[in-house]
Amino acid sequence: RMIRKSNEKNVERFEHKFGADGFITVRSLTNNVEELNGKGRVFAHTTVAPHSGIGFHIHNGDTEIYYILSGKAKYNDNGTVVDIEAGDVTFTPSGTGHGIENDNDEPLDLIALIIYD
Repeated sequence: RMIRKSNEKNVERFEHKFGADGFITVRSLTNNVEELNGKGRVFAHTTVAPHSGIGFHIHNGDTEIYYILSGKAKYNDNGTVVDIEAGDVTFTPSGTGHGIENDNDEPLDLIALIIYD
């Protein structure tokens, strides 16, 4: 099928993702790796709740890209913390790490894509 309706997405809630405070909600935009033709493992709309985050972690064998849809956060870019906001794009290639902290009162929404090297 060429269209996935909103109610057909896999939705998961994770608490303390990679050791961070709070929780995130991940809405998979693909329901299996075959839909990415073996080229990646994640294509998702993720919401980082207020005062929550995704802890620092290293990528090995894949690259992760975030496109920030709404909100603001602190982004740990391989050890350097920078402010990010709606419209920004982050890129974490294999062998480097990242994390994100939403230290605001509003949710942070982003699209996450993980592709294999």
